[in-house]
Amino acid sequence: MYKVFLVDDEPFIIEGLYDIVDWAQLGMEIVGQAENGKAALQALHEKPVDILITDISMPEMTGLQLIREARKFKPALKVIVLSGYDEFAYLKEGMALGIENYLLKPINLEEFRGTLASVRDKLEVSRSNEALNEYSIRILRDNVMHRWVYNQIGTLEFKERADLLGIDIDKPLVLISLLRFRLNSTGAFDLVERELSGDPSVIPFRNNDSDIVLLHHFEDSGQGKQEVQARIDRLTSILSSFQPQISLGSVENRDTGASLSYENAKKAQEYFMIFPEKNVISYDELNARSATTAEASSFDWNESSRLLLARDKEGLFALIDRQFTSLGESGAASPALLQEVALEWMIRIKLELQEIRHSEDVGLFSGGFEQIQSATTVEELAAIVKQTAAAVMEAMTRDVKSPVVQQVLNTIQNSYNQDLSLKTLANTYKIHPVYLGQLFHKEVGESFTEYINRYRIDKAKEMLKTTHQKVHEIARNVGYWETGYFYKQFKRYVGVSPTEFKGLG
Repeated sequence: MYKVFLVDDEPFIIEGLYDIVDWAQLGMEIVGQAENGKAALQALHEKPVDILITDISMPEMTGLQLIREARKFKPALKVIVLSGYDEFAYLKEGMALGIENYLLKPINLEEFRGTLASVRDKLEVSRSNEALNEYSIRILRDNVMHRWVYNQIGTLEFKERADLLGIDIDKPLVLISLLRFRLNSTGAFDLVERELSGDPSVIPFRNNDSDIVLLHHFEDSGQGKQEVQARIDRLTSILSSFQPQISLGSVENRDTGASLSYENAKKAQEYFMIFPEKNVISYDELNARSATTAEASSFDWNESSRLLLARDKEGLFALIDRQFTSLGESGAASPALLQEVALEWMIRIKLELQEIRHSEDVGLFSGGFEQIQSATTVEELAAIVKQTAAAVMEAMTRDVKSPVVQQVLNTIQNSYNQDLSLKTLANTYKIHPVYLGQLFHKEVGESFTEYINRYRIDKAKEMLKTTHQKVHEIARNVGYWETGYFYKQFKRYVGVSPTEFKGLG
């Protein structure tokens, strides 16, 4: 058994770590614990320990100081850092000290188990201690790139982390492609990395849905597209045994358009349900098929998303009817265009559900796609879209199984402007905060912090548009006591500052 020592100044965190992992199954046992770095350091002098799991911010001695001192007499000690702070300085210093991984609280259980398994494997084969192992670099690269294409990381922070991790996007134009597979894809990413290892114009990584994402960057749009196509042709051949589905996004500016290219690649990916015989579908190809884009761009898709997430069936059905009635009455909409609009509805609904669940549910949509291609009237198409939307809302309702999670969601809805945290809510509902965090993420599809920030920002957007309150007043009214932090979160989720958003009205 490999010996594990836990350090955290929050007792409920240590208790949670005992409970959330089957240590014996991993070939490990917890041999001790401490509530601060100084006590932990003394214990490490006295007993054999293979793996140290420590918090960063603690009284008397920080986690980083503990690691530095422990390395002096236990140079082979494996260390996993837990932290409530996503601070680049902490990450950078931790990497310099040779940590195995830097995990944010609440802990992603799958990543935690994967890290422990990786550490166990290293100990079993007696690998020499490295400043940062390949596994950790891959995880960090994937995380940084995923946040970048989702516009969830600032320019300066991305540049710092990219430099540290060897990510070099030096061309002004980007195009993102997304790879999924019809068959088991074990080993596919390794093949992709091997094939692209000598090509500096493409960066492979994996997103949170375990898709393979390729970021292509180039100087000239025409030549760049040709290079991308040649690259994709090679990969299609190499990955043929996995039956790949490769979608291509749009060519965009590196500094402002990567997230749009990524969204367009995700949208193109959904068309494999309509064209299952294809291996590659590009967003440009879809644009060329019809005038749907022009029609869709004039429609308020944000409102449709809001109604779907709120499970407001009556409101969503009325919105669907209004659009199709308007198209039918215009007299200019051909049957082909009406079908394209219906497909646009289906794909956007499917993408919304996928964002919530982080998983596919093909069964809810396959029949609808087939019906659309044979439907001919406005009424038929609207009915198909409404039927699918109703099924999705029902599925979303079934997803929230835990009464505790439902209570938390209700508390957020009623008290979002108050000081809410997993710790306070866990105390209210008599449950470990670590477990509550894991349960919330599993059933809602995102962390508690992400969910409450997004909820508060949505409320702030409403107030900015409908009231004459000042920005700092709105920040307080939605639960942010620090105006600077409110500005940072608002720009992260909306893309512009609160002042700029108010001026758009």
